[in-house]
Amino acid sequence: MEELLLIVGLVATVVATTALARRLGVLSPIMLLVVGIVISFVPGLLDIKLAPEMVLVGILPPLLYVAAVETSVPDFLRNLRPILMLAVGHALFIAAAVGLTLHWIVPEVPLPAAFALGAIVAPPDAVAATSLASRIGLPRQTVTILEGESLVNDATALVTLRVAVAAATGQALSGLDITRTATVAVLGGLAVGFLGAYLISFLHRKITNPLLDNSLSLLTPFLVFIPAEQIHASGVVAVVVTGLVVGHRWPTLMSAASRLQMEAFWRMVRFLLEGAVFLLVGLQLRLIIERLNTPVGVVVEATVGVVAVVIAGRFLWVYAGTYLSRLLPRVRHRTPMPSFSVLAVLSWAGMRGVVTLAAALSLPALASATGDDVAPLLTWLAFAVIVVTLLLQGLTLPPLARRLKLPRDDPRADALAEAGVQHEAGKAALDRLYALSETAPVHVIERLRGVVDYRTNMAWERLGNSDGETPSQAYSRLRRQMLDAEREVFRIARDQGRVPEEVLRAAQRDMDLEESLLERRHDE
Repeated sequence: MEELLLIVGLVATVVATTALARRLGVLSPIMLLVVGIVISFVPGLLDIKLAPEMVLVGILPPLLYVAAVETSVPDFLRNLRPILMLAVGHALFIAAAVGLTLHWIVPEVPLPAAFALGAIVAPPDAVAATSLASRIGLPRQTVTILEGESLVNDATALVTLRVAVAAATGQALSGLDITRTATVAVLGGLAVGFLGAYLISFLHRKITNPLLDNSLSLLTPFLVFIPAEQIHASGVVAVVVTGLVVGHRWPTLMSAASRLQMEAFWRMVRFLLEGAVFLLVGLQLRLIIERLNTPVGVVVEATVGVVAVVIAGRFLWVYAGTYLSRLLPRVRHRTPMPSFSVLAVLSWAGMRGVVTLAAALSLPALASATGDDVAPLLTWLAFAVIVVTLLLQGLTLPPLARRLKLPRDDPRADALAEAGVQHEAGKAALDRLYALSETAPVHVIERLRGVVDYRTNMAWERLGNSDGETPSQAYSRLRRQMLDAEREVFRIARDQGRVPEEVLRAAQRDMDLEESLLERRHDE
């Protein structure tokens, strides 16, 4: 019963805090972190002691999966070079820089343990980056790079952490051992990911029930993560690969009903898990402080040094990597130089989150190898990086992006592209309709032709410069009013006993589906 009350309290806190954050115009991840810190100092209110497996196996796989499913594979491949530079190069650079800095400031920390901390704080978080990017309207390419980096760098950091922990616990590791570990992790993850994508795609094609489709989708990240970890491959790589492949095939894998239901389902799961991650980070702070037994001066010096290296190291890597890579003619000719503003935002968007949280929680296992004084210090430093980057960079990134005036994606270009493709789609639909015209009455054919014309015209209307109401907008406004009138009639009929509840719900579902489409058109 106590565990159930904790879960209910956690969910209720996430919902209430997010609602308050939106009302105040504050980014919800920041508000959740602050609320978690405050609650952590109220004994017994939400006293949650997290196990690292709960985050690594219970929270991380579904968040990675839904992020990968929603990532554009063509955009990901087009930006593969900068993504890998950040996801692999930057993660290894930060891990080494933090390790050397910490060992220099606190020599009592063994170098392998210091590198373990570096691997933990190296990967920026996909949840934090995408949450902020969607709110402040970053250019699409910048968002793709941040999302792609966050999907891949988790694997780099966790493999590096695995090697560092092995070294810290006394295992003799040669260069060949490290190479073998990394190769098995990456190639094994790729193999499990592609095999999982093939099997999941096959099952989605065979399943016709939306509820079963949703259930399979929820199980998918765990079905690939756990087997990959069992063979010492990277579960993160496996989940990301499966998500990218399945997401790319999404339009052809399942029915429209399954896609609609699944989109709504994953939005709720993502909302709750993302909120829980930031709240849980704050909730762990008091416990971490209580375990600290290192002199305050050492703690302050190490904290300032590690945080400074994490933040400054990203600027150094992004700018140096961008300019030095342009010395290569192939890169210089194929990839335009990003603007100073874009590089500044990429450098400052380095918030840490769920992976750092999960890995930091595993640090007490190093106590036997590093000493009882060192492990609590490492855990504190990891959490300090999470808190400082989320609060400092999370609060200042939106005003920074506005001040730098990043070039926004042109909505007219998107509308023009959509209108052109919609014109082709309409022509294909009419060709198919005329080919089947002998199988239906003439008035049905004309009605369907009107639907195609309406969708095509609506796409072209979005290119207009008029500030007035377009015909499609007028249609949406009036049709919503008509649907409200229809709902009222069905409600009264139900209350009077003229139709059963089941009839009302069926009619309500049809009207809700139509209104959801109208709302989509209105938003655009």
